[in-house]
Amino acid sequence: MYELVRVSEHCSYVQSPAKIGIVELGGGDVCLIDAGNDKNAGRKVRQILDAEGWHLTAIYNTHSNADHIGGDRYLRGQTGCAVYAPGIECCFTRHPVLEPAFLYGGYPPKDLRHKFLLAQACECEPLVPEALPEGMEMVPLPGHFFDMVGFRAPDDVVYLADCLSSEATLAKYGVTFVYDVAAYLETLERVRAMEASVFVPAHAEATDDIAPLAEANIAKVREIAERVFSLCAEPRTTDDVIHGIFRAYGLAMSFEQYALVGSSVRSYLAYLRDAGRLDVLTDDAELRWAQAR
Repeated sequence: MYELVRVSEHCSYVQSPAKIGIVELGGGDVCLIDAGNDKNAGRKVRQILDAEGWHLTAIYNTHSNADHIGGDRYLRGQTGCAVYAPGIECCFTRHPVLEPAFLYGGYPPKDLRHKFLLAQACECEPLVPEALPEGMEMVPLPGHFFDMVGFRAPDDVVYLADCLSSEATLAKYGVTFVYDVAAYLETLERVRAMEASVFVPAHAEATDDIAPLAEANIAKVREIAERVFSLCAEPRTTDDVIHGIFRAYGLAMSFEQYALVGSSVRSYLAYLRDAGRLDVLTDDAELRWAQAR
């Protein structure tokens, strides 16, 4: 863990719970793609940079989940590097309480205010194309989170952030986090058709052929959507559907898992509602979901 893996002449990544990209810019300067989940991850990345004689100029966050921005504050404080994040992800990076608050749907209790969901706040600038170094371009990857992006870097290396889960993760956990199901499926279809010399997903192995993994993720999303739909054969409350998904995939209930899986289930319900497949019933002071008649 936290080993440097080179994938091309100018591009590498740090093997960690969420891969951290490193792009060499020339003259010993480098930029990071994401920064790990906490101060300790940032410290380990800095040790790698120092060992290679590299100077960190900027961190380009793909999105604002805590496991990707947790090292931002430490590395900015140690190196003076700039920090960027796209769209609304910039606000979440500046005000990270927004992540657990969004997941919970209100002020998050202390059970959700920990480093895995609540990163340290960091000054951040909006990520616009002009902020990128020469030879890098943003790749929009919405769906997993609000305005998530990836990057196509020199040597035709594509860093894919969290838009794909490994097949082992899909088999073990069943339900991965999705904010916008329709946008996520569109992203997966685009990724399936992409070509690059190397793809580096944050939570799967690097590969030169991303299509099979994209197809596995598409199949899983469609499977979950159909399972949610089938649970609404009779009118169900949101918590009834969440319970059904936990039971169907053998998930262990905890406050954190309730927030993460529950948020995803709500996204699937919204997706099916927007597609006209679910009705919303609001009788007897209760909101329930039912298959459209």
